[in-house]
Amino acid sequence: MSQPNFSIEFFPPKTEEGVTKLRATRARLATLNPRYFSVTFGAGGTTQQGTLDTVLDIRREGYDAAPHLSCVGGTSESIRAILQQYKDHGIRRLVALRGDLPSGYGAGGEFLHANDLITFIRKETGDWFHIEVAAYPEVHPQARSPQDDLNNFVRKVQAGADTAITQYFYNADAYFQFVDAAHKSGVTIPITAGIMPITNYMQLMRFSDMCGAEIPRWIRLKLASFGDDSASIKAFGLDVVTQLCERLLAGGAPGLHFYSLNQAVATTAIWQRLV
Repeated sequence: MSQPNFSIEFFPPKTEEGVTKLRATRARLATLNPRYFSVTFGAGGTTQQGTLDTVLDIRREGYDAAPHLSCVGGTSESIRAILQQYKDHGIRRLVALRGDLPSGYGAGGEFLHANDLITFIRKETGDWFHIEVAAYPEVHPQARSPQDDLNNFVRKVQAGADTAITQYFYNADAYFQFVDAAHKSGVTIPITAGIMPITNYMQLMRFSDMCGAEIPRWIRLKLASFGDDSASIKAFGLDVVTQLCERLLAGGAPGLHFYSLNQAVATTAIWQRLV
């Protein structure tokens, strides 16, 4: 069996202090030898420059980096310019997403879905980019049904995706069921499991409400029972997420993608338990 691929996600810092802190975080995480770092992208291009600056910072340090590219609010002209900019800098990997819809956003825009963006990228740049796409084992919160969500994923793959990264989850069965359904639909690309370390109960609840990730009842109740005892929350979270990762890898997951939230401690602790 081939070695699993580990990768780590950051968001672009908004201040010079944040840039300095992320460099220190990245220096710690780089010792784990991830396949690449990815950098998120705000809807409508709100953090486009921050994304590029962070990606170039990572590449100057000698590591591979993948900018996220959202198509919400984008035009053919604006996306073409971004792609050319990335090519000019020698960037070869992208995470292509529709992106979050801003409040009040209707059906406008040239790119309605991620598969439209992927089709455009392939038309404009051929095979220059390795394209990562999103997958949702627990169903995208805006999907009409699980089958519709699976169909959307298949369309992204058919448009030219090379690999996929899932939304984070804590139910391994949801991942395995999704992968099985994708394979039965003809999908053959690797589907990497997205992993969110547990360090802060209220923050996790807020993120999960926004993105539709389920926190199993037993985990929620256990976390809630710790109250403000952050040490117990972190220790329990480390055990739960490590066990999840172990089961995923044992079950054939091709890799793990860590949503680091620009922090090093939790991702490092999980990783060190796995290797």
